[in-house]
Amino acid sequence: MRIELITGDITAERVDAVVNAANSSLLGGGGVDGAIHRKGGPAILEECRALRASRYGQGLPVGHAVATTAGRLPARWVIHTVGPVFSPDVDRAPLLRSCYTESLRVAAGLGAQVIAFPLISSGVYRWPKEDAVLQALTALHSEQPTTVGLIRLVLFDERTRRTAEHVSQTCNHGR
Repeated sequence: MRIELITGDITAERVDAVVNAANSSLLGGGGVDGAIHRKGGPAILEECRALRASRYGQGLPVGHAVATTAGRLPARWVIHTVGPVFSPDVDRAPLLRSCYTESLRVAAGLGAQVIAFPLISSGVYRWPKEDAVLQALTALHSEQPTTVGLIRLVLFDERTRRTAEHVSQTCNHGR
């Protein structure tokens, strides 16, 4: 399994699955979630509503993941995961790592070979970017999915990508 750190727009990634940093309602929102719903179109929202009406009546729990169609996105599936809100007083890092490992589990179940992740919880959920990268890389390197051969961590801007590269090299994740 190879991990690439790139700068870009996750909604433009031509991959088997893109991961959505969703909110628990699964009904869209801001940031990555809003962009995926806008560009992917109504088919994603329709499937999310069906999930809410069946398995996730109370919403998708933090750290869990579920897949839907990708609608008009250039991917086959969207894997929705809910990241934790950062707290300096409570260690929520295991929940953040779970977003990555559960998304990989769902991707492997779909037979996905290439998957693109955003930097989960690093936007409005205020997770410090350096630690968000560390948690992401730790989780991704700890998993051995059977079908996923390439993971792209799609970072919003060059500054965040440089931060990610520094963290990767510092923590011996830069293989």
